[in-house]
Amino acid sequence: MSEIVYPPVIGAAKVMFKVLGLKIRVEGHENIPATGGAVISSNHISYLDFIFTGLGAHPAKRLVRFMAKKEVFDSKVAGPLMRGMKHIPVDRDNGASSYIAALKALKEGEVIGVFAEATISQSFTVKEIKNGAVRMAVAAKVPLVPVALWGTQRLWTKGRKRKLWQRGTHITILVGEPMHPKRGDDYDQVTKELRARMQELVDKAESTYPEDGTGQWWQPAHRGGTAPTPERAAELDAAERVERAARKAAREARRVEE
Repeated sequence: MSEIVYPPVIGAAKVMFKVLGLKIRVEGHENIPATGGAVISSNHISYLDFIFTGLGAHPAKRLVRFMAKKEVFDSKVAGPLMRGMKHIPVDRDNGASSYIAALKALKEGEVIGVFAEATISQSFTVKEIKNGAVRMAVAAKVPLVPVALWGTQRLWTKGRKRKLWQRGTHITILVGEPMHPKRGDDYDQVTKELRARMQELVDKAESTYPEDGTGQWWQPAHRGGTAPTPERAAELDAAERVERAARKAAREARRVEE
């Protein structure tokens, strides 16, 4: 598969990281298969997570094809780049086509990246996740690799102003040992194990982070930070879903009137 867009984008990202003076630590990249398909499941705390998850696979010389919401592909700027890097659009109203596309890519030996929480975690803990990542790994007969990111929320996250030019921010990327789910397994139970492994990696990333987050907005409440508790974050997510549904209904009503 020819790569015209992805390598230059990676190169530009590395230049940006250097300019920003980001202090990036990657551990466990050897857990990503050197060849063949794999599903990477990362936690989601920032709008930039796909960049850093992809960076975690770069030492293994793998390019990650991410499943991302369709709206990103509709952008005049981001859309061509996303398509050029062969990422996979996800339509929330019709997820079957994206699942089929991801499965095809996996069987062709690609690495597929998913954010199983679907949306950014405002508590910075791992939210409940669905079993789609597990089902894909089983159907394609590929390993499932958990990944944890930490520090990316300090650059750009939900409800906070972007601080992309905040120099010297520490970013931690931890790649866990691969899981090998198979047909006949209890997919929901495997999904619970995946979530537990992701949270363990997040806990490790937090506990080894070189800056004290006590009293900071980017630190989880259970570690002395002021981020919303998981319960409060769930309330914020629910309110956002209601608002999104209302906006969609209003758009459809306008189309009918026109």
